[in-house]
Amino acid sequence: MNQYQDMLEKIFYEQKKLVEYLGADRYPKRTEERVSALMTAIIHEAIELQDLTSWKWWKRPSGFEIERAQTELIDILHFVIQAALELQMTPQKLLNTYINKNYVNRERKRSGY
Repeated sequence: MNQYQDMLEKIFYEQKKLVEYLGADRYPKRTEERVSALMTAIIHEAIELQDLTSWKWWKRPSGFEIERAQTELIDILHFVIQAALELQMTPQKLLNTYINKNYVNRERKRSGY
């Protein structure tokens, strides 16, 4: 096991513990519904992160707060990891799938995609 897998194992472990602690009273019962709810959460967290970037060109820009942005990014990561768990991905499967898709993206760039 390499250091990257160790880190992913820790993240998955901590996410599982968090979900156990939070309970699931209002969490959808079917996998498809859970994944849909998680994607909605990711979208909303991404909007919160985007709001920190002063993307509204018609407004006076505010200072970019990197620590707040990092926190929003971690909120997104919580939901991404939970979605991976819902889709029965292990840390190893996530890493392998990422590496394979990274390769595909590089090949697309190389071939002028």
